Amino acid sequence: MLVMTRFVVEDDEDFAGRAHTALAALAACPGYLRGRLGRAYDDPAHWSVVTEWESVGAYRRALSNFDVKVHATPLLAQALDEPSAFEVLAESGPGGELKVTASDRA
Repeated sequence: MLVMTRFVVEDDEDFAGRAHTALAALAACPGYLRGRLGRAYDDPAHWSVVTEWESVGAYRRALSNFDVKVHATPLLAQALDEPSAFEVLAESGPGGELKVTASDRA
């Protein structure tokens, strides 16, 4: 499961530091696989936090974790209002074959 959260950050010199703290809080939760903080080459006001989880349930449980509520939720509240949680339907590693997965949606 992927969570892609985008931000437009105009005047927040500590955004990266707050994002690092948020990623650390999320990383301590069961089911967390990896996370990244990125900034757009073309417009440095545009940032993204991308995390990968074992399941949607693991992500939702992480959101109720105390440290996540303290360190990540305030940052996530600044995100653009758009869908952010995505199920992985196909994946392929370098030189690997494409693995297609059925949707969990009913």
